[in-house]
Amino acid sequence: MASLLTSVLLSLCLFSSPIFSNANAKPKLGFTADLIHRDSPKSPFYNPAETPSQRMRNAIHRSFNRAFHFSNLSEKGASLNALQTDITKYFGIYLMNVSLGTPPVPIMAAADTGSDLIWTQCKPCDDCYTQVDPLFDPKASSTYKDVSCPSSQCRALKDDASCSKKDNTCSYSMNYGDNSYSRGNVAVDTLTLGSTDNRPVQVKNIIIGCGHENAVTFRNKSSGIVGLGGGAVSLIKQLGDSIEGKFSYCLVPENDQTSKISFGTNAVVSGPGTVSTPLVVKSPETFYFITLKSITVGSKNMPTPGSDIKGNMVIDSGTTLTLLPGKYYFQIESAVASLIDAERSKDERIGSSLCYNATADLKFPVITMHFDGADVKLDSYNSFF
Repeated sequence: MASLLTSVLLSLCLFSSPIFSNANAKPKLGFTADLIHRDSPKSPFYNPAETPSQRMRNAIHRSFNRAFHFSNLSEKGASLNALQTDITKYFGIYLMNVSLGTPPVPIMAAADTGSDLIWTQCKPCDDCYTQVDPLFDPKASSTYKDVSCPSSQCRALKDDASCSKKDNTCSYSMNYGDNSYSRGNVAVDTLTLGSTDNRPVQVKNIIIGCGHENAVTFRNKSSGIVGLGGGAVSLIKQLGDSIEGKFSYCLVPENDQTSKISFGTNAVVSGPGTVSTPLVVKSPETFYFITLKSITVGSKNMPTPGSDIKGNMVIDSGTTLTLLPGKYYFQIESAVASLIDAERSKDERIGSSLCYNATADLKFPVITMHFDGADVKLDSYNSFF
């Protein structure tokens, strides 16, 4: 059985500056992190009891939930060593291995280019989801500190922050499009990342959320979220010009080698076959917008609705699927179906309308996504499973 999906390998080159002034300028950073496919046997979250259909069905449901996330939001001191942190694929998302506090406590959190705040579940947990790893205990960290309401760290969260009249501490409330949420204290603490030479690198006074009420849709292997968006409190903006505002990632298929996310000097992507497309700056600042001009199936080119609008697509590491406007998707699907010679059969288990029953390998048409200045050809494993 084969069913139509799409995914794209992405590289981001982001230029930003620190949100807070610091007399002691941060040195330049460069680091790379592993990205392990959630359904790979290398993943600690691999469930051998799940069938491929079950895994893909779960990923599809999460992708559509993430689409609501974007729709709703649109309406409303480190070492010179190259840094590297493992990332593991988990139910269609990727989890980063980082450590928080002093002494460092390992946590696994979703790497999310579609949000900003770095948060983890904390003791005491009033209403939290079940997670495998122990909860982070802020009282056990000598570098943990709640931030006050008048502070610049609290103001950086804008409408997501509120003040406690009881003790003048800053609180946050993050709501996501799939009804996930996190609420707790805004704090600063030391974040520890790995490096290419296996020497941990500590970044001090990173703004985090210490969550006491949390609910997520990505099960119990994640302790929270690492926000990689373009907003003020994201990891990227907080590292600022110490990484020259740059990061890149390559997400490899499941059952393949470990994926990587790179920052700073390691983030430059070059070599044969490399293409690039501009990031478009628009509201909300959290999201990374690019422009998809058209899609070609075989020899048929179909312009994207609103292809004359700059920044008509969002890059999101928290979504498994590439999602298109409904009418446009069915136009693409029809073009794909016309070039596949096999029995078509809808599979309710997956939820995809383009499935085939076949006893031999199918010949799939070439699908090319035409971004502004960059053409990306999808292999069959990028478009079908």
